[in-house]
Amino acid sequence: MQQSAVPELAHTHTRPIHWVATATAVAGVVAFSSVLQPGSAKAAQPAPGTDAKTAPATAAPPDTEGVDFPLECGPVKVKVQKKATGDLDGDGRPETVAVVHCDAPMGTPPDGVYVLTQAAGAEQPRVVATLVDPKDRLTVTDFTVRAGAVTATLLGYSTADVPSCCPDVKTAAKWQWKGGAFVRSTPVGARSV
Repeated sequence: MQQSAVPELAHTHTRPIHWVATATAVAGVVAFSSVLQPGSAKAAQPAPGTDAKTAPATAAPPDTEGVDFPLECGPVKVKVQKKATGDLDGDGRPETVAVVHCDAPMGTPPDGVYVLTQAAGAEQPRVVATLVDPKDRLTVTDFTVRAGAVTATLLGYSTADVPSCCPDVKTAAKWQWKGGAFVRSTPVGARSV
């Protein structure tokens, strides 16, 4: 092995002062980068000749807080298990779809699926459709709102003798707004058990 003509360099052996210098340099870069922030993002500008004030404002989706769901729970409270939002009827205002059940201390309470809307200027959202009625004894899983459709997997019972703990029927469901009502169908590629 041939020896190098360059003497051993001092910086190849780390010492505490090297770590302090590195930490100081990193801290300086972080501090400097926090001062230099990009400008705030701007929304798309209206086309020339249009008035930005006439563009429709994006409405907030209805909140489930304080909504009177058509669900009889007796002494226990109503619980919103899941919720999702989207423009289901194409009017430019989002709706909220909520999976709701009674907050029972034991067992598997059946779910109800409700569509909420809130008119401009209204104080409280209101239920405008029931997609799943709790009387049907179904549990809702894999719940989504996407591209104007509500999809879910429904777990149910083949007979009244099947215990509530153990649903034995699994069905995929999809609801879309058509002709002034929500129409239920089975999603493409879905299979029932």
